[in-house]
Amino acid sequence: MARPVIWIARRLSDATLARAERDYDIIVNHDDIPYNSDDIIAMSGQVDGMIACHSEHFSAAIVDALDPRLKIVANYSVGTDHCDLPAFAARGIAVTNTPDVLSDATAEISLLLMLGAARRAVEGDRMVRTGAWDFWSPSFMVGKQVTGQRLGIVGMGRVGQAMARNARGLGMDVHYYNRNPLPADLAQGATYHDSLESLLPISDFLSLHCPATPQTRGMMTAEKFAMLPDGAVFVNVARGALVDETALMAALGSGKLSAAGLDCFVTEPGGNPALAGYDNVFMLPHIGSSTGATRDAMGFRALDNLDAFFSGKQPRDLL
Repeated sequence: MARPVIWIARRLSDATLARAERDYDIIVNHDDIPYNSDDIIAMSGQVDGMIACHSEHFSAAIVDALDPRLKIVANYSVGTDHCDLPAFAARGIAVTNTPDVLSDATAEISLLLMLGAARRAVEGDRMVRTGAWDFWSPSFMVGKQVTGQRLGIVGMGRVGQAMARNARGLGMDVHYYNRNPLPADLAQGATYHDSLESLLPISDFLSLHCPATPQTRGMMTAEKFAMLPDGAVFVNVARGALVDETALMAALGSGKLSAAGLDCFVTEPGGNPALAGYDNVFMLPHIGSSTGATRDAMGFRALDNLDAFFSGKQPRDLL
């Protein structure tokens, strides 16, 4: 019996590729340059399954044009906002993702961004690197302390819970907004809010951990930023589409926000060049899950889903 043919859309970890080659006939994008829609459609006629990343976009039009040979798209990501899931369902093409395995790594980046933004890491790093550090006084480089402050978390899923665990280690008072309150063993003492409007006014620090959906896209508007306490710190490691970046910059410029830590942007790759003009913004190039252990775990989770599918079982992470 012929082995399934799998297209691996980007250059994944060596361990992932070795396992994939052991069990499947694989076509790998070794150049690691995103394919355009025509290339994706053409590839669908050559393979039985795909491991796709967030860089591969599957609009309804693209999904409708996929070859009938393609039976499953195993996403190498938790988020699936790059996939039109109803279109996939209509075509009978299975779609999976990789939850759980990247929660800790992403929460670590969230903590880094929160601390870096609050303690003026961008300004301090530049000052030392350029040789401009020639002064000290008690009023020099004063930032915002994290310990004992109230942290508002939007989206208390796996990453949000990991962030809450990290924040409790810093003595923060954790509050969260979620569709539903968590059981006590998962909430770990965090205070539930049944609306964003309830959470924002008490959030000295606000960290986004929710997916981009039609209900959440653009949710952080000028009106929402205005509800935060003066001098709040804003962190986003979820999706850039959640934020009105013009409103974010206005809040930074006015002092409503004292700082922001961002790992994602409306336009990716590239980000928003206008944000580079703000010394009180600590930015990273969407690397929340970028650790070696996590990259292996994500690849193995995608392969686990393919293994289940091609053995006639329901994949663990079927969407």
